[in-house]
Amino acid sequence: MTNLPQDKKIILFDGVCNLCDSSIQFIIKHDKKDLFRFVALQSEIGMEIIKHIGVDTSKIDSILLYEPGKAYYYKAEAALKIAKELGGIYTAISWFGILPKFLTNSVYDYIAKNRYKWYGKKDACMIPTPELKAKFL
Repeated sequence: MTNLPQDKKIILFDGVCNLCDSSIQFIIKHDKKDLFRFVALQSEIGMEIIKHIGVDTSKIDSILLYEPGKAYYYKAEAALKIAKELGGIYTAISWFGILPKFLTNSVYDYIAKNRYKWYGKKDACMIPTPELKAKFL
């Protein structure tokens, strides 16, 4: 895991989920400080990261935020921390973090449970364009 960028926050996402793909495209567009790198949960490196940090895969459905050498977050907490890092108006979304975790995670779990039904699913992970390739691990 020494080859991971230590100065970037790594977002692990469901690579076949259309909602997740759209969310990653949104984050890339609004990541003005170039804070994030991305990796599909299903990829070899995604699985290595999950194993390295010891995440119980039953606790994650579609997103995990990993800060190498510091911490990791999943479910609603990951989404809220990402929103806060985007800054600007998106910081307001992070205010939902004051709500109890069981409440924010219940909303998150409901969306995660229905994401394929509502947004669809791909047959394979997305292939980043040459311009975006540097943002993916």
